[in-house]
Amino acid sequence: MIRSLYLTDSGELQGNLDLAAVKSTMTSGKGLLWVDLDTADPDGRALLHDAFEFHFLAIDDCYNGRVDTPKIDDYGTYLFIVAQSVDYSLQSEHLELTELNLFLGQNYVVSVHQSPIAPVDELFKRAGESVHLVNRGAGFLAHTILDEMVDDILPAVEAMDERLDDLERAILERPEKQLLSDVLRLKRDTLRLRRSILPQRDMVNRLSRGEFGALIHTDALIFYRDIYDHIIRIESTLEGLRDLADSALSSYLSAVNNRMNEIMKVLSVVAVVFLPLTLIASIYGTNLDLRPFGLEFEHGFELMIGSMLMLAAGMVAYFRRRGWF
Repeated sequence: MIRSLYLTDSGELQGNLDLAAVKSTMTSGKGLLWVDLDTADPDGRALLHDAFEFHFLAIDDCYNGRVDTPKIDDYGTYLFIVAQSVDYSLQSEHLELTELNLFLGQNYVVSVHQSPIAPVDELFKRAGESVHLVNRGAGFLAHTILDEMVDDILPAVEAMDERLDDLERAILERPEKQLLSDVLRLKRDTLRLRRSILPQRDMVNRLSRGEFGALIHTDALIFYRDIYDHIIRIESTLEGLRDLADSALSSYLSAVNNRMNEIMKVLSVVAVVFLPLTLIASIYGTNLDLRPFGLEFEHGFELMIGSMLMLAAGMVAYFRRRGWF
């Protein structure tokens, strides 16, 4: 699906422009045009190539079917920005990363995504109802889109934190085997989200430093720095989550070891109880009519007891020498 909004110089909002109108408004340099398209739309690639004449490498990045690392490419008259959106379901415990591609020009913003992104859909709906979101220029509109996507990461992080608290509580109560895979999955999602945040932080930092002054005006830089601050806070929270996941994993292993020690203690008690009984049964069940060298030996019982005592004393001495007790 291809959606478009155009704010004219007179403050009028127009929607659903055709290909010719999109190209005309883009080349005029007047007003503000926002085009949002899904890569599943068959006319999307032609729109990017024919109407906007974007570089084929940037278009290929939009249609490669992968979730690319966040980055920013400067093509002179426009910027190509790759950002990522995050969706985490507490019920399914599944972390999903979605790519959003932004083309930022003098008087237009083009957003391209492979699947629906809730923050973008909500923002486009609000922009169609109020000119406030699109009346400050393309740089501010791009900031608003990126800000909504970064703010959408925080609920995912909070959901992961809540899930980790539940896992720690369950580990203390009863360390079941399934909890180990849950902790490892949560730790993996934390690391995966952090790997996504780091390049996104660097990308927003470049936008906030005034590196692209021709397209992002000075008065918009402070707003990009605000996004950068949000990402830094999210990164710090993820660091804490990673440490808590390691702590939960250690707690699980400690609980399992303690449980194993309790089992071994019970088995040791059972062995100690039956050991004297086994000793008595083995002694009095022994045939004492020993005949070494073919002769009847009268002191077989004494010899057996003495051998047992010597063997026990030798083992005790060996264990003490090894420092086992």
